[in-house]
Amino acid sequence: MKSPCALRLFVFPHAGGSQLMFREWAAHFPEDWQFLPQDYPGHGLLAGLTPLDDADALVDWFLERLGAELGDPDVPFACFGHSMGALVAYEVTRRVVGQGGRPPVWLGLSGCGAPYSDRPRVEPGELTDAELRRRLVRLGGTPPRILDDPELWSVFAPVIRADITLVANWRSPQDAPPLPVPLTVFHGTEDVLAPHGPLEEWADSTTDFVGVRRFDGGHFYFQDDPARLAAVITGDVRRSLVRAAVRPRSALTPENR
Repeated sequence: MKSPCALRLFVFPHAGGSQLMFREWAAHFPEDWQFLPQDYPGHGLLAGLTPLDDADALVDWFLERLGAELGDPDVPFACFGHSMGALVAYEVTRRVVGQGGRPPVWLGLSGCGAPYSDRPRVEPGELTDAELRRRLVRLGGTPPRILDDPELWSVFAPVIRADITLVANWRSPQDAPPLPVPLTVFHGTEDVLAPHGPLEEWADSTTDFVGVRRFDGGHFYFQDDPARLAAVITGDVRRSLVRAAVRPRSALTPENR
């Protein structure tokens, strides 16, 4: 008989990515967790939908799509996002908390600097196809066959440009209150996209900053050995579940932060 679900773990991928990158990850998490990697419209299993290039619209889409699971009073949930997915996971959490919903027991943000960092942003219209390909090669994470096949590239390029537009235009409200959620940041020590300093600034976005977990590797530091990252995520989530079990619900609401 299948064990009851103890936790739902929502995973949000990077720009241009899909749940396919995470298809092997479920085996590295507890059997009674429901592992739920997501696709954005126009990505992966949702390739037939029109990509969204606006962060608010994408968050609205997820809140409607995942509303029943996020609001399930019987099963806690946690969120993990990588790169663009970190922004999505943060915004979904911020919106849920702001609307008075039950927050996740833990939030993991990977390969992404804090929203208020004054760092240069590259607009997608400034990149030629050749420049965009070179950037994706440098970061890794995109299968070479997509970059080298003209037909596949013609399908993929509008999707990745929509994602880059979303990230470039995304701004978190300057007055956003700290989230009442344990927050861990993850980083590859050789990451050329997410600099060290802005990672630490995520501490201002939460009342419970767990810290920065650093791994050897670049922007996709977990690609060759996801088990290492999964073990850290599992440990952080389990500690947060224990703390949530002894914390009164009133302590988790926006009014009592």
